[in-house]
Amino acid sequence: MPDKILFVTVSVLIAMSVVLVYSLSAYTVLLYGYNEFHFVLRQFTFGIMAILIMWSLAQLDPDVWLKRFGFTLFFGGLLLMALMPFLPESLVSEVGGAKRWIKVAGFSLAPVEFFKVGFIYFLAWSFSRKLGHHGNMGLKKEFIRFIPYALIFSVVMVLVAVIQKDLGQVAVLGMSLLFLLMLAGSSFKFFLTLITTALIALISLIVTQEHRIARVKSWWASAQDFVLTVFPESIASRLRVESFQEPYQIGHSLNAIHNGGLIGTGLSNGTFKLGFLSEVHTDFILAGTAEEFGFIGILVITMLFMLILQRVFKVANRITNQTMSLFSVGAGLLIAFSFLINAYGISGLTPIKGISVPFLSYGGSSMLAAAVGIGMVLMISRKIKYG
Repeated sequence: MPDKILFVTVSVLIAMSVVLVYSLSAYTVLLYGYNEFHFVLRQFTFGIMAILIMWSLAQLDPDVWLKRFGFTLFFGGLLLMALMPFLPESLVSEVGGAKRWIKVAGFSLAPVEFFKVGFIYFLAWSFSRKLGHHGNMGLKKEFIRFIPYALIFSVVMVLVAVIQKDLGQVAVLGMSLLFLLMLAGSSFKFFLTLITTALIALISLIVTQEHRIARVKSWWASAQDFVLTVFPESIASRLRVESFQEPYQIGHSLNAIHNGGLIGTGLSNGTFKLGFLSEVHTDFILAGTAEEFGFIGILVITMLFMLILQRVFKVANRITNQTMSLFSVGAGLLIAFSFLINAYGISGLTPIKGISVPFLSYGGSSMLAAAVGIGMVLMISRKIKYG
């Protein structure tokens, strides 16, 4: 039997997303002259499709279908991302100079969302065959063993971070790669070396793009007063950013969270969604939720995500097949990192990365891709017994 608790918990989150999207998209509907139910009907459709995908995948035999779905998502997503810069505008949506979405039947789908699930499967499949606990291998040999994965990830970085200008997705994939690598048997010393290298690469990607530098400065402008209090004035004065554009998105997000208080203003009674927070039903959905449902609402959502992760990691712990176990861990890491990056961003702890909240934010690509990932975990859960 597939894990019923996991299926029901994800379905509850999807149902909550439909309600939240309807409430939080009110201003966007008026601004662009959409039908009142424009966003909620689409999200409802995506939600039904996501639930059907999870249920359908849960009925399949993982020994037969997991590998097929995993490699299809990996190679298919990689191919689509490589072709997108060359496709005509009639097929590809361009926003901010980046082509991230393919138009399909009136909807826009982001191949990178599905590729992430395929990438996790590829790593799980490969790590279970190539890696192991070799304590005496040495750092040099571990680096040599890692070279093929580094080359693949470099290609992904070019396609996603450079061509699509989406550093947030690369951060999610990179962190998932590092943690899976450690769980698959690499030494802790090698893990720390890779983290250091990744941080250097991340800083390099930031300083080479003006919009990323501006985003970091915007974040630092709002966080500096708190952080610099622990430094001597001689050092703080050098680190302080003077006269920079007001980080209004973070400011309004924090005000929305503060305005919600403990129990919130009530469904549809939020004010910061009325033009103060752009894309509040997508990237800032947690801020909008915090205003209308308060700390209690955010706590409920956080507990639901924790329950999802607990069930996913339980599957990973109980399954004997190493590929399936690593994939389940990786699927959980994708959800956890996406949620944390979004939550940290809207609360001003880190720069905003444009990462959506799985199963909660408006958007078909994120919803359906996450459903495929959970569906594959449900498929795996058929092979274990719950006591």
